Amino acid sequence: MLKKSILTISILYGIALTASLWLYAQKPLFMEDVGQLLPTKIKAVHSATSEADLQSWVKEAIENGEKISVAGMQHSQGGHTYYPNGMVIDMKNYNEILDYNPDEKTITVQSGATWGDIQEKINPDHLAIRVMQSQNIFTVGGSISVNAHGRDIRFGSLIDAVESFRLLTPEGDIIDVSRTENSELFPLVIGGYGLFGIILDVTLHLTDDELYQIRSRTLEYQDYTDYFLNEVKRNNDIRMHIARLSVAPETLLEEMYVTDYELSEDQDNLANYAKLERDSLAAPQKFMLGLSRYSNWGKNFLWETQEKFYVGQNGDYITRNNAMRGDSKFMEYDNPSKTEILQEYFVPVDEFTSYLDDLRVLLDKEDLNLLNITVRYVNKDEEAILSYAKEDMFALVLLINQGKNREDIEETEKVIQKMIDVTLEHDGSYYLPYYSYPTQEQMDEAYPRNDEFFQLKKQYDPNEVFMNLFYKEYSQ
Repeated sequence: MLKKSILTISILYGIALTASLWLYAQKPLFMEDVGQLLPTKIKAVHSATSEADLQSWVKEAIENGEKISVAGMQHSQGGHTYYPNGMVIDMKNYNEILDYNPDEKTITVQSGATWGDIQEKINPDHLAIRVMQSQNIFTVGGSISVNAHGRDIRFGSLIDAVESFRLLTPEGDIIDVSRTENSELFPLVIGGYGLFGIILDVTLHLTDDELYQIRSRTLEYQDYTDYFLNEVKRNNDIRMHIARLSVAPETLLEEMYVTDYELSEDQDNLANYAKLERDSLAAPQKFMLGLSRYSNWGKNFLWETQEKFYVGQNGDYITRNNAMRGDSKFMEYDNPSKTEILQEYFVPVDEFTSYLDDLRVLLDKEDLNLLNITVRYVNKDEEAILSYAKEDMFALVLLINQGKNREDIEETEKVIQKMIDVTLEHDGSYYLPYYSYPTQEQMDEAYPRNDEFFQLKKQYDPNEVFMNLFYKEYSQ
């Protein structure tokens, strides 16, 4: 009798366990990017490790009529890396360095490799990356998909540094793409947000690592354009440049400080500074940024202290590779009810002063928790179909703290649309990797070739195998 009871219990336990596992398997799978404002139910996530797996997943999607999105670090905040009930392919483990030629200054990497991976490889040979974001944590494929830009004032957006890449197409084929082979796809995939296939591997042009001296100073905003054109752009020894604008209420968009990375006369001393380091200011920056989220006093304190930190580096030495290893930890933020989003606006160089005057008038009237603005220079780009730089422009990167509830989202949307209107009035544009606050009309004005882009998407991917929420929002 006891054996029978034990057997019955075992059978019931097995049934319960099986049912629990089945129910767990049916549990909806949700994905969201770093912005945390677009949680979306998806079908599955596949982690890529081999070309064969990638090709089989694409062919499976074709056969089953499924949709694919491609993800790296998922810092594109507007649903660019997933689609409702679609398959997400996570590329982070597809990250090998395939070929490296120091003499030719080229490197070929799988698209899941990070810029940090490349720096570790090339730094011993005193080589450096031409173009990348201010942090090196992002995947190469993701950066190419948004056509990123950086601090270097000689090289423009990332498209300038790409020699070629291999693409897994919506038909499941693998093709070579360059400016001479399948050339129509080159300016579509770069800055194409994963809509034309999966970038498998990329060959990039490198440049020399160099020893710089940091030159920082404070400026009034109305003096910045002349300063940049006459003292930065004309100085061949200044290789990289960044500026920061005050968001403190007392000096909003009026005070700024600039940081130039000037070629040192003592390049023989490069080896003494070449060890790859992390940004030593990340921890204090993170602390001060935390204070600025919650009060105007904190914003004023952050500006005053940050200015002293950076201007205090005046004359310090740094290599190019270390200047391009900014630590993103100072921006890490975890809050159950709030998130932080980025916006980036591009304005022609000669519009900068009048643009800030108009933007300040707007921000004085709006309730927007603006935490930080950095300014970079971007060369004109006529190659990428979705080019954000129709002429030489200043790029303003804004960090905004906002709530996650529907009311806060709608309020932020209204303010951002107003800021974009001001930007467009000054012949500017805005960057596409961020939350889809801009209207369709604003998209049309900022990106006059977007119809061409979406038509070519339908030509190369008529069954819309590769999809994401960005495409769903703006391809009407």
